[in-house]
Amino acid sequence: MTAPDFDKLAQDIKLWARELGFDQAGITDTDLHQEEPRLQAWLDAGYHGTMDYMARHGMMRARPHELLPGTLRVLSVRMNYLPFEAGFAATLRDPSLGYISRYALGRDYHKLLRARLKQLGERIEARCEALGWRPFVDSAPVLERPLAAKAGLGWVGKHSLLLNESAGSFFFLGELLLSLPLPIDQPVEKEQCGKCVACINICPTGAIIAPYVVDGRRCISYLTIESDEPIPVELRPLLGNRIYGCDDCQLICPWNRYADASPEPDFSPRANLHSPKLLDLWAWSEALFLKNTEGSPIRRIGYQRWRRNLAVALGNGPADEAVFTALHAALPSADPMVAEHISWAVASLTARQQGENRKTKLLIRCIEKGLPDHA
Repeated sequence: MTAPDFDKLAQDIKLWARELGFDQAGITDTDLHQEEPRLQAWLDAGYHGTMDYMARHGMMRARPHELLPGTLRVLSVRMNYLPFEAGFAATLRDPSLGYISRYALGRDYHKLLRARLKQLGERIEARCEALGWRPFVDSAPVLERPLAAKAGLGWVGKHSLLLNESAGSFFFLGELLLSLPLPIDQPVEKEQCGKCVACINICPTGAIIAPYVVDGRRCISYLTIESDEPIPVELRPLLGNRIYGCDDCQLICPWNRYADASPEPDFSPRANLHSPKLLDLWAWSEALFLKNTEGSPIRRIGYQRWRRNLAVALGNGPADEAVFTALHAALPSADPMVAEHISWAVASLTARQQGENRKTKLLIRCIEKGLPDHA
């Protein structure tokens, strides 16, 4: 049997990837030894919070060849997900609405990307007998961003996300481990963030504690998605109306001026998740939550964490009578953790309402006495 032309095969693989809907593909080796000290320091600092799996797999994350013995190359792919009419500002500015990270508005990307990568692997296998391959989409201990950077898909920004010069950062990543000695692509010559620290300054909770270092325990995405514990009281007011994830560090990034909307229909926003009213979401029963999040990444946090997040957002929103009524009505039957967040929300709204009443009374007295308005 004639040996494959690996240069031609690499070109074909990238073409097939584009045909399957990926916006870019690159090839790299499995050597991430330079990442190991950084990963260990991050773990030692406890920045992974309750994500025990991050520490459990140790340095395997930097050694893809240990996941699939015989692996020689990693095919890294990216797929844009930014929906048309994303409605970032309109939702964030209205505290009566719930903000959901834009990646989660449509179908669960894990399933879509993994299915496409599987098709790509099968197509490669049809060309090369005895091929070993395995697809990953957030499903194994792999340092996907350093791998993507080595494969030439972009550079790791100061917010720790991958940035691409022509596409910003609103894209998903996936990997295909391959036992083929394909030619590797060159990484971007250098990161192009320069002196910009916009993402660090904008982070609502100060989670980006230094360039390229994120304390996961303060990150809103961690707090609302990964953590199953109570949200720290001091951080709750900082979440605003963000009920599932956060996009602030991406929104402020100058490179996202070049981000393209995705034509992929599965990433189109579901009507009941795109700028939804918090009180409408609060009215969902568990059965309705499961129905409305079927096929969505949101379902994986479960109903109780969903209620926890909503309670915090309601506590940060308008002190309307309807909100008080809804919170009080839910309190008797609430899960203990959710009940604690409901009580916090009621107390927060009450304090804000009392503060506004004091301001109003002071303003009235100033007007009556003809004094300047210093309220």
